[in-house]
Amino acid sequence: MSDQAKRLRQQFMESSKEKKCKTIAIVSGKGGVGKSNFAVNFSLGLLQKRKSVLLFDLDVGMGNIDILLGLHAERTVIDMIENRLSVTDIIEDGPHGLAYISGGTALTDFFTMDQQSRKYFYEQYQRLVNKYDYIIFDMGAGATSDSMFFVLASDECIVITTPEPTSITDAYGMIKHIVNKRQNMPIYIVMNRCRSKKIGDQSLHKFQQVITSFLQINTKSLGILPEDKMVSTAVTRQTPYIILNGKSSVSKALKEIVRHYINEIEGQQHLETITFMQRLTRLLKER
Repeated sequence: MSDQAKRLRQQFMESSKEKKCKTIAIVSGKGGVGKSNFAVNFSLGLLQKRKSVLLFDLDVGMGNIDILLGLHAERTVIDMIENRLSVTDIIEDGPHGLAYISGGTALTDFFTMDQQSRKYFYEQYQRLVNKYDYIIFDMGAGATSDSMFFVLASDECIVITTPEPTSITDAYGMIKHIVNKRQNMPIYIVMNRCRSKKIGDQSLHKFQQVITSFLQINTKSLGILPEDKMVSTAVTRQTPYIILNGKSSVSKALKEIVRHYINEIEGQQHLETITFMQRLTRLLKER
């Protein structure tokens, strides 16, 4: 077999493997709605369901995954690229086997990389998608030109909002921005910090109706999370609430969201075969 044929076969095999990994961007229209806290606990919830998970902090300048996990990352993805480190060298070990990467200033520096550095990033990322069931991006609040490349390249996104009018308005703006760039993006919604189940359900249902009416797309409800003092206690103790007290109201609700999400995904037939790296490469060429 020729060298070219071998390379083509290897690329095909790697592309097929990547399809197994689900890349999820967790976003919000504004800060302070509990996006990062959800990302951490949702990742841990998936782990409890025996899924392998990598949590990637891409909230540049405001990243607080370290604080929520009680960790301090020694290296970031930029250190990996600049020093040609293996991706395994920058993965931190979080609680309960959660793998975690600090992005640092990754979003800004990524677009100034030369072609060789980007190629190295692609090669290292390929090693990740062959290892994990889920790679979860904790994105910065709002839509920046840089962060949207990662959001739009992801397989799907989860939008975190609260029942507050300003939060709803900003979440709508975020969804509109995504849909304008990628009409078929699967979008899930989580209503956080709900004073009661009734208020949460009503707010979520109304929000989805507005989206359907004005944007002509159907979003999927993942569920609601209640206002719970356990959340602030967990932040203070730097221990995710799903670990600190798995029987708290917010932990039970989070576990239900995880269960619903997994059931939803396993019941879907995915027609789109394009991968995260293929989308990201295409978006960068169009930049």
